[in-house]
Amino acid sequence: MKERSLFSATQLKNETLNNRFVVAPMTRISADNNGQANETMKHYYERFAIGGFSAVISEGIYLDETYSQGYENQPGLANAAQAESWKPVVDAVKKHGTTFIAQLMHAGGQSQGNAYESETIAPSSIAPKGEQLGFYGGSGPFQKPMEMSKQDIEKVKEAFVQSALHAKEAGFDGIELHGANGYLLDQFLTDYLNQRTDEYGGSLENRIRLLLEVIEEVRTAVGEQYMVGIRISQGKVADADHKWAGGEKDAEYLFSTLGKTSLDYIHVTDGDGTAPSFGNGTRTLAAAAKEFGGLPVIANGKLGDPEKAERTIRENEADYVSLATSALANPDFPNKVSAGIERSAFDFEKILLPKAEIKDHEINMKLVK
Repeated sequence: MKERSLFSATQLKNETLNNRFVVAPMTRISADNNGQANETMKHYYERFAIGGFSAVISEGIYLDETYSQGYENQPGLANAAQAESWKPVVDAVKKHGTTFIAQLMHAGGQSQGNAYESETIAPSSIAPKGEQLGFYGGSGPFQKPMEMSKQDIEKVKEAFVQSALHAKEAGFDGIELHGANGYLLDQFLTDYLNQRTDEYGGSLENRIRLLLEVIEEVRTAVGEQYMVGIRISQGKVADADHKWAGGEKDAEYLFSTLGKTSLDYIHVTDGDGTAPSFGNGTRTLAAAAKEFGGLPVIANGKLGDPEKAERTIRENEADYVSLATSALANPDFPNKVSAGIERSAFDFEKILLPKAEIKDHEINMKLVK
């Protein structure tokens, strides 16, 4: 088999992963109105475990009953009832030997649907670029958010802590802090969205401060043995072409700083995970994270070609590859690659599979396992 590296086993924190395939976090908007997980979600996630993925990272899960929710019908880990609702989903994934990680997300100014608040908050009172995502129920430009007070910042840190504890209670093997794609933690990192003049704004050293404080407080709460990772990107949902002003120098500072924390991995996403991320002749975002951060790296971005994914692992630019649309089209992607079976192309019309169709996919995957 050509993809030997992709099918080699590794240890990530306390979890043994039997291959390098990870399901990327993808917004699904299929939870109940109260933010609780349901049977449809159980089938959706379990089919990736049946299909051979060694790990699954959940969709972004909101943190609290105030400003963190980003989409209508987004699931939460904001209270005990929501945590309880995740347990059957977690059990369904883990019974196949697949690691399940909860991605914890605060939408900040990029929120386009919230059951608890009509206003949004952000580092500064600056609306994200672009428009809301129509296929996730939004329309028109993003509203202008309220600038966060110091009290708001403290509440956000506490929300990350409490949702991480809820994730641990629900049985997840770890959590991933969503510091990418234009959501709140990334808004603090982003120069044009963060115009603060206090210790959380200005220099990159200040703009990364909230991320570091969240990492430290979450780690203290969940303990040293629980997996904690982070997702990082340059591009955003509403500004896909954004690049860090300092290029690789910013990447070096950001990743080397994250590498000194108690994080267990860094998950990076880019338009193309194998392309130079800072201009011609520069490193990929994954290679920058790997070299400067010194932690295990998950790479994401058009890596559904097994040969590209294999090179990424073999050349030590990343330790794992996470798949999004390729996984949606092929929930059994690892099993198909292993068996030499042709993979299906992504069909946007099936981005939200109905329950019955999910079950059909599950049955089909059992045939190729």
